Amino acid sequence: MSRPVVINEIFTSIQGESTRAGLPCTFVRLTGCRLRCSYCDTAYAFHEGHPRSVEEVAEEVESRGVRFVTVTGGEPLIQDGAHDLIRSLLDRGFDVQVETSGAVDTAGVDPRARIILDVKTPGSGEEGRMVWSTLSRLRSTDEVKFVVVDRADYEFALRLISAGRVPAGVPILISPAHGTITPSELAGWMLQDKVPARLHLQIHKYIWGEHARGV
Repeated sequence: MSRPVVINEIFTSIQGESTRAGLPCTFVRLTGCRLRCSYCDTAYAFHEGHPRSVEEVAEEVESRGVRFVTVTGGEPLIQDGAHDLIRSLLDRGFDVQVETSGAVDTAGVDPRARIILDVKTPGSGEEGRMVWSTLSRLRSTDEVKFVVVDRADYEFALRLISAGRVPAGVPILISPAHGTITPSELAGWMLQDKVPARLHLQIHKYIWGEHARGV
């Protein structure tokens, strides 16, 4: 029997993040997060939501007709039912990626799903909450993202990358927190240092604006 999940919202849009940015995607946003990152753009998901059965959620996703699904939050993995939901979507043939903060162990996530791991930088205010074993567990099908708010955050990411803390073959994305450093500034740093990573922008914010929901 699947455990219920508390859902904040379900919507279909263009994926704005990860190496698959630009693809049509259905998002399943779960309620709840234990972190309070300085740059959080989904604080409404901390508490807003309603319990739903995994079967009901999977059927709604099915009805939208898009095979690419992102399970996100908040932090989706703090809900036990999230694992049942991920498994149910995979069993139905969906291509599933899971966006997680890195502050929750990913060991129980179905290996068929793709993990998008957000490594918490000092500027997030939540660096100390990282479960570092989640980083070493990443596979080449997963991705790691650093959201940086200043030069110190960028250098933090650079040290981890240079030290080989990100497993070989895992795509690395470095993203400027919206409204902090500019994309051109970050691009300049990355070009100067020849960082083996992608400059990553949240394209949905450039399309619909930084405060739009359901996109």
